[in-house]
Amino acid sequence: MGHTPRRCSVAVGLGSHDLGVAEVAAGLYLRGLVPLVVFTGANSPTTRERMPRGEAEHYRERALEMGVPAEAVLVETEARNTGENIRFSRELLAARGVPVASVLLISKPYEERRAYATARKLWPEVEVVCASAGMSLDAYVAGIGDPRLVLDMLVGAVQRLMVYPARGFMIEQEIPAPVAAAYRRLRDAGFTGRLLAGEHS
Repeated sequence: MGHTPRRCSVAVGLGSHDLGVAEVAAGLYLRGLVPLVVFTGANSPTTRERMPRGEAEHYRERALEMGVPAEAVLVETEARNTGENIRFSRELLAARGVPVASVLLISKPYEERRAYATARKLWPEVEVVCASAGMSLDAYVAGIGDPRLVLDMLVGAVQRLMVYPARGFMIEQEIPAPVAAAYRRLRDAGFTGRLLAGEHS
């Protein structure tokens, strides 16, 4: 998204297979940009073995290892998709009486736009600032250690940007022609592990 991280009411780290999300969130907290961090996420087929205690719990453990105090971390352990990440985090903060005017939304690098579009749809009254680990695709793939997983996830993320606005799950986003073309090439080459069934985009 090209956003510059800045002071916000709260950080929300979206659950995934990538522990780097927790590390980015912890770093932003330690820089004084947020007073509170919410980690959100249950498990998925891609995280069940990597994070047996659940994505949010593993994120919390990593943030505490990096020096974030336990009282500055909330966990939401039920969300199983990006929409639930946003909705359940919003509900948790409301239940705790935390006033939220802006959210520092932290995701995997290639999920920023999807996270932004989802948050703008489901939490329209707050300002959304996106953040992720700043690295090249090659460095990211090397860090994850599973190129096929990353490419499958990339293809799935772009497909959702194409089809989810019509379902009311996110706001519309322009998809540049080169991105759409790359999506089709990767899809046709067999990177289909995260595609939505029954969609033909």
